[in-house]
Amino acid sequence: MLHRLIPALLALVLATPSMAVVLGGEIVDQRGNGRFVLLDTNVPFDVGADNFNTDNLYAFDEDQNILLTEPIRVDFGGDNGVIAQGETVASHYVFFDSLAGVHYGYVDFDAPVLGIAAFQDTMAATDFLANNSVNYISTELRGLEPGDRVWVDGQDPHRLWVFWAGSSPGDYIRVFTEKSLGAMM
Repeated sequence: MLHRLIPALLALVLATPSMAVVLGGEIVDQRGNGRFVLLDTNVPFDVGADNFNTDNLYAFDEDQNILLTEPIRVDFGGDNGVIAQGETVASHYVFFDSLAGVHYGYVDFDAPVLGIAAFQDTMAATDFLANNSVNYISTELRGLEPGDRVWVDGQDPHRLWVFWAGSSPGDYIRVFTEKSLGAMM
């Protein structure tokens, strides 16, 4: 009987959409009283234009496991600032929308980080990977400000670090990870 169930279970696993996801995060040090918040995109919301105004570090998943039909340019990572055509990527949005504050923290993903769009032009060029249930407002103000830093952990490619000084309208980046093999099981 088990030999008849295995093909059915395998078909179910292969038919289930896979996703690379934000696993969690933490604020390690901060001028403020925030925490890490993983947003649920099943409930529509607006992001941008100072609509959060908290000391929290936020993240949510955008489009998942998309086969790139053309290369995309990134500000950090990639191969010489490019993620190649033919690569399968998952997209995630990470932001800090405070009135005035500084924080140092990280976000963990279940797949290694490939690259980061951190400035207006690269974010606009990758909006095709946005989440359809999220309303992105004041998109012309996205990105990082001078002095803000973002980097992938040298010991753990699944961890993204941020050191951001937020002010109006905040700091916003798009993070691209590899396809999640763990989510396929």
